[in-house]
Amino acid sequence: MIAWTEQQQMIRAMIRDFVEKEIVPHIDDLEYNDLPPYDILRKLFKTFGMDELAAANFDKQIAKDEAKGSAADKKESAPTQASDGTVSEDALDAAAMGLIPIIEISRHCQGLITSMGVSVGLTGGAIMAKGTLAQKKKYARDLLTLKKVGAWAITEPNSGSDAFGAMKSTARRDGNGGYILNGSKTFITNGPHADTIVFICRLDEEGVAAKDRKIVSFILDSGMPGLEQSAAFKKMGIGSSPTGELFLSDVKVGPERLMGESEDGYGRSGAKSTFSLERAGVAAMALGLVERSLELSLEYAKTRVQFDQPISSYQLIQLKLAKMEVARLNLESLVFRYIETRASGKDLTLAEASAMKLYAAQAAMEVTTEAVQVFGGAGYMRATRVEQLMRDAKILQIYAGTDEMQVVAIAKDLLGRG
Repeated sequence: MIAWTEQQQMIRAMIRDFVEKEIVPHIDDLEYNDLPPYDILRKLFKTFGMDELAAANFDKQIAKDEAKGSAADKKESAPTQASDGTVSEDALDAAAMGLIPIIEISRHCQGLITSMGVSVGLTGGAIMAKGTLAQKKKYARDLLTLKKVGAWAITEPNSGSDAFGAMKSTARRDGNGGYILNGSKTFITNGPHADTIVFICRLDEEGVAAKDRKIVSFILDSGMPGLEQSAAFKKMGIGSSPTGELFLSDVKVGPERLMGESEDGYGRSGAKSTFSLERAGVAAMALGLVERSLELSLEYAKTRVQFDQPISSYQLIQLKLAKMEVARLNLESLVFRYIETRASGKDLTLAEASAMKLYAAQAAMEVTTEAVQVFGGAGYMRATRVEQLMRDAKILQIYAGTDEMQVVAIAKDLLGRG
């Protein structure tokens, strides 16, 4: 895949029109005045039939699980290659359509994508990947259609990059088949408004060293006794994505809330596969940020006159614009590669996803910073929007694993130490 097809360009234009009419007028309220993003996202889903498609795909997968149930059968649900080894056009379209809204919305309001991705992709995706059939039926459909809001809770005050090693939250067996949960989580996307929470913690195993204890996950509902959800934080960027804390004090749960109803169901490996999905999506977000930054910079450079000529005539400005275009092309190529990989029924390795995220995050930060520089003093003002793009870009170097942790993941894989 080297370019968007005519059909994909048509869908992009339709989503861009929706963004201009339904999102752009509300950006200030979303970013600065605590307007929750979920009604706007639900309108997006309804307008483009994304909720109906998600429901249909869910029903199809559940029917397969009920009819077959074996691991071999589950593989059949993935997109497949044509018999001659090429990827089908339908599979490419399906993979591309999943990224186009991410790119288009990130051009203006990246936080909406963060909230949507965590609710649908991480929370709903985790349950679909590792939950029991009963758990999928009870929780996943509402998450995948955005009827309910999901949160994926792993980060703690003292466990950021060292998510597992420094984890303090615990699950203690109650002796009757259930568990008692304690701990706190922070920087949790959708935390203040989540209806369903995947809570990741350590199993409190007597006689086992803390670092060797199992990582387990539970599916929680808002309003459970002992579960407290904080108000939204005030952040540097992506204000349209509510972020908060979770506090658990002796929260009692039955075994049916244990992910996969197994203490081996969704531990380190499950969380790492979720990391890969999250990191790969960053390239699409970065592409939206870079495209919009370049557009705004080109328009301003052509019209801003200094010393009797537009600043676009100066080579230093031309160099900035040229580097922006190089980054845009590179990001687009990464997105196309990801689309083809997914369409072939494959997943990126953790190292591949980490490399993709590392480059994308750095490129987005560099381009948006240069966009502010092209605008000069005007770029520091909210009205020009490039300052918001710059602030939004910074989080790409932090969440889903910092740049430094991406380097570690890539190097470990190259050195065979993964």
